[in-house]
Amino acid sequence: MGTFRRSLALFSASWAVLRHDKELIVLPIVASIVSALAVSPFLIGVFLTGSGSTTTDGSVSIGVLGWVLLFLAYVVGAYVTIFFQSALVLAANDRLTGGNPTLGSALTMAGQNAGRILPWAIISATVSVVLQAIQERAGFIGRIVVGLVGLAWTLVTMLVLPILVIEQVGVGDALKRSASAFKRTWGENVVGNGGVGLIGFLLFLIGMIVAGPIIFIGASNSNVPITVIGVVLLVAWIVLVTAFTSALSAVFRTALYRYAVLGEEPGGFTHDMIAGAFRPKPERAGLA
Repeated sequence: MGTFRRSLALFSASWAVLRHDKELIVLPIVASIVSALAVSPFLIGVFLTGSGSTTTDGSVSIGVLGWVLLFLAYVVGAYVTIFFQSALVLAANDRLTGGNPTLGSALTMAGQNAGRILPWAIISATVSVVLQAIQERAGFIGRIVVGLVGLAWTLVTMLVLPILVIEQVGVGDALKRSASAFKRTWGENVVGNGGVGLIGFLLFLIGMIVAGPIIFIGASNSNVPITVIGVVLLVAWIVLVTAFTSALSAVFRTALYRYAVLGEEPGGFTHDMIAGAFRPKPERAGLA
């Protein structure tokens, strides 16, 4: 219950900031559309260049050219995603520092960092491709381990983007400072502080509760129009919830950056809220 109350408080604080700039929720939707269009040609190429052989789990084996195309797809997809995330982070930072961002100003600020985010997109894509390649060759336990490694990477690099685009430093410096902030403030108490994610999951469940029965009734009665309506409602709800939580996450990530890196308490967030997400690592018994 304590975790839920803190999650609800973080959600409310993030929404209090975002509601001033609700048009920014459009950015994650646009990012998904642009990313899908940009990545599709590469994925089609991966499919067409498949070796035709299958692995033990029935998936198609990918050749050398396929891996090259897959890597390019990851780079393009990562770049598009990071570009629009940059727009959200910069807009949130503008609002948290007393500004009045707009959709246009957010995209303009992101455009000014277009070259700076490219190395980070390449690094992100490289890590993703390497982890996926390892997962395809690992057993069940190995896949769990790789998944945990991916989670650790995500947490350690959580503040790279705000540092990169707000302070306009290099990727190397951003990585070091993000890792330092993680080590200093998160430690072993990261679990249970995913407030925005928890609220997003609950919103997703609401959509399932509403649309699920419609889909079930339509499918059980072979009523195609009712089934389609239920599926459309569910898909539309998932898109909206994803966009909403992505925008909220950008606000919260920016607030955490200003707290963990700059030592500030962002407007709209109380000390208990922001410090609760970055609880210090407790001292171990017997260690200095």
